[in-house]
Amino acid sequence: MSFLACLTVGAVSVVWDAADDWQNDLVREVTIQIRPVDGIDTLREIDKAIALTQEFNGVESVHALSDEETRSLLQPWLGDGLELEALPVPRLIQVNVNAPEALDLEGLRLSLTEQVTGASLDDHSIWTSRLSAMAGAVVVGGVGIMLLMLGSMVLSVVFATQAAMAGNKDVVSVLHFVGAEDSFIAREFQRHFLLLGLKGGIFGGVTASVTFFLLDLFTRDADGGAGSDQLSALFGTVSVSLPGYLGVIGVVFLVAVLTAITSGLAVKAHLRRVD
Repeated sequence: MSFLACLTVGAVSVVWDAADDWQNDLVREVTIQIRPVDGIDTLREIDKAIALTQEFNGVESVHALSDEETRSLLQPWLGDGLELEALPVPRLIQVNVNAPEALDLEGLRLSLTEQVTGASLDDHSIWTSRLSAMAGAVVVGGVGIMLLMLGSMVLSVVFATQAAMAGNKDVVSVLHFVGAEDSFIAREFQRHFLLLGLKGGIFGGVTASVTFFLLDLFTRDADGGAGSDQLSALFGTVSVSLPGYLGVIGVVFLVAVLTAITSGLAVKAHLRRVD
């Protein structure tokens, strides 16, 4: 359970970091779309859009996708040998933003609509909101999975404690009736289960860390495969960042402490029933 909990922490860390990178990229890039209109020179409208956009503060660079780049975007869906002139394909202009807070997006959108025929601006706000919602859902799901695992671990420790007390019933009874305090008996079980929880937590944490390392190596070495390329497009190299490894360490200590506390409470509850 420690291993699974650490895997959950690592997975949440990977998705959260990837979503943060996506959002940063989307915030620093907007797209202008020029739709073909009958009787209008599309190339002239593209030049007008580029010149207009460069006048706004916060814009770093403006790049109109070439015919070859446009064909590369459409190739997975429409195949090779596309004749762009024969298709009503919108032309795209990529705008890189170096100061998102200084760029007047609404002003740029209004200017493009009024001065450039067939122009529209996409600031990727829909994708950004969806990414934020997705990252939040992953975190909530990860927390839920962690709680389920920790709850299962608590039940397992309770049953293990009861089994240990049943196996040492005579010793516990003698200690109890000769006047040993419940806290003394509970501490002995706590010490035992603390060591067990620490060993299990360390084993699960180390195994999970090795798994993360091997997964990172696999995604780096498997570049060029269809599956790995799509995985890299979504998450980059699937590597757990420092907060993810710190979360693994936190899980290790949480497992150990929770195991000790649970065993102590189970022992005290059993002794109260004996009284």
